Amino acid sequence: MNVLSLLGRNLRHGPYTEPFPFGPAPTAERFRGRVVFDATTCEGCKICERVCPAGAIKFSKTKDGLAFALWHNSCVFCGNCEFHCPTGSVHQTTDWHLAHAQARKYALVELGLLPNQICSACGATALATAPSLRGVTPPLSPEETVTLKSMCPKCRAKFLKARRAKP
Repeated sequence: MNVLSLLGRNLRHGPYTEPFPFGPAPTAERFRGRVVFDATTCEGCKICERVCPAGAIKFSKTKDGLAFALWHNSCVFCGNCEFHCPTGSVHQTTDWHLAHAQARKYALVELGLLPNQICSACGATALATAPSLRGVTPPLSPEETVTLKSMCPKCRAKFLKARRAKP
């Protein structure tokens, strides 16, 4: 094919490249991009921290509760955190716009906090985590879920044991 016919074909069909960064670019359906954290559904089990091969996820105790930090600069986007999270609190989006200037390298962090709360049953201080609902039958009603969320782990266990004992 000579150069003029190739040029003519390219002018008729248009460019084969994506318009990024000047327009939207398609993303594959199962693309693993930026990781987001939802503290309202987190159980505080820290499985995501243990399975992260890059060590990008860190939990730390603070006076306000349990702090979550995920460094996107360290993340290898393997998906282990999302796969092993029992509640789906950690999940990956299709957002791949992570290019940044060197001066912004400390801004690429996903932060979250599981705050401390006072247990509604015993008055102890505990993390305001989502209750672990694995193996709970029959499923909890929305009112029971709210009640469990306001309790410490020991009181949650007592509540669920008493609930199972009911005929």
